[in-house]
Amino acid sequence: MAKERYHHGDLYGALLDAAETLVRERGADGWSLREASVRVGVSPSAAYHHFGSRDALVSALSEVVLARLGNRLCDAMDAALEQGPERLAACGRAYVTWAVEDPAVARLVFRGGATTAQSAISPHPHDVLTTELDRLTETGHLPPGARPGAEFVVWAAIHGLAILLIDGLVHIDDREGVECQTERLVFATFNGLARETAPESHQPTPTTTHTRRLTRSPAPGPAPHTPPPSSSS
Repeated sequence: MAKERYHHGDLYGALLDAAETLVRERGADGWSLREASVRVGVSPSAAYHHFGSRDALVSALSEVVLARLGNRLCDAMDAALEQGPERLAACGRAYVTWAVEDPAVARLVFRGGATTAQSAISPHPHDVLTTELDRLTETGHLPPGARPGAEFVVWAAIHGLAILLIDGLVHIDDREGVECQTERLVFATFNGLARETAPESHQPTPTTTHTRRLTRSPAPGPAPHTPPPSSSS
């Protein structure tokens, strides 16, 4: 438990560990900052030195989890045997299986407001996906005309499957089946995008908290693939 791992100078990380454990035990809403403090073995006032509120702790934990997910997506794509859309399928499989394996934590970060416009997440899963779609366009697998907004199309597909599975609206018995269904979905989505030659004139421009933050910040370089400053699972 987090209490066993805490030592002087690491209260911030210990509180993140405790919060993640509480999320898995009780869900996104069934715990408090005070309970996280008790798990660590410190007073609530000590916890408030690092997190001014439960929401602040949730935001910090979400940033850690999303960076961890970004690394997981990178690792999955790097392990893909082919360098075409198979890498995208690997990314989708990693995303959906992560959500199925850790549904309570996934629900926490899927909720609106889990991160803020000031959140710094690297590698961010959104950036990992956009970088891969850019690469597929550069290598000729995806037509340039289909590239604008393609990340939102792919994300909607894999995220939708993840939600259906963790909410129990779709049932697949084992991980192999989940991966197979995800792969089929990603290839179907990608093949549909590959048929586009130019975006429709009325096509909307979706945004997220993360993409809005990027528009207010200097253009980032390639997302580093390094272990995030995360708590242990």
